[in-house]
Amino acid sequence: NFFDTLIIAGKYQNKPAFPFSPAAEFAGTVESLAPDVTGLKVGDRVLGMTGYGAARERIAVPAGKLVKIPDSLDFDRAAGLCVTYGTTLHALKDRARLKTGETLGVLGASGGTGLAAIELGKIMGARVIACASSPEKLAFARRHGADDGINYARDDLKDALRRLTGGKGADVIYDPVGGPYAEPALRSIAWQGRFLVVGFAAGEIPKLPLNLVLLKSCDVLGVFWGAWTDRDPEGHRANTEQLLAWAAEGKLSSHVHAVYPLAEGPAAIKAIAARQVMGKVILRP
Repeated sequence: NFFDTLIIAGKYQNKPAFPFSPAAEFAGTVESLAPDVTGLKVGDRVLGMTGYGAARERIAVPAGKLVKIPDSLDFDRAAGLCVTYGTTLHALKDRARLKTGETLGVLGASGGTGLAAIELGKIMGARVIACASSPEKLAFARRHGADDGINYARDDLKDALRRLTGGKGADVIYDPVGGPYAEPALRSIAWQGRFLVVGFAAGEIPKLPLNLVLLKSCDVLGVFWGAWTDRDPEGHRANTEQLLAWAAEGKLSSHVHAVYPLAEGPAAIKAIAARQVMGKVILRP
């Protein structure tokens, strides 16, 4: 995930002591169980999220953090499902309460969370406007269900979002990018819209003028999915089970951009940092 680049650089809210292995999520087979563990057995196919430490051949985790994988879902797609789709389902369903027929604007639309927002937005009945930095990334977003696209490296984001919504603005803005794109996206938001603060892939944490929040009577909603999973583990499990069911039914692509051997983990991290990834990169032991 993109935030692995930040953790390695010591710029993320979680700062594990060195040395550590990166990678927040994983899929694998249960090899052994503590005597008091119930509901799982050796050989079960599972996924989980630990925040870091998953880039290794074996990992020990609390059993409560594991969810069984449907037989029809392969390990590569399952390994990349938990964080990006989990964050996004929590954002759209639990925070923004996205409704059928609303318009969803997605910044960074070709990245892992952006792709998840497109696919989940369509499942939830929204019209999705993908916003990305190149024609290739927008074409990728359209292949995964986006209804319209904006190249914000070329076009004015605020004007384009207003134009594509007939002047109304997007009901929900999903922003994992931050930087120079957050404020123009907020300026284009619909009356009583919801602006989701998901992350800052652009590197800069924007400072939003609060008068815009007043004038639009809109909500700015933080999405700290990792903390939410600890505070509401049952809600997280229910969301994860729903995502697994959709992925097994073919409703979510869980698109894998590339698979690297575990020993080439540094190359995978560099590809993410260089913005070369559309969807997910996977490490395979």
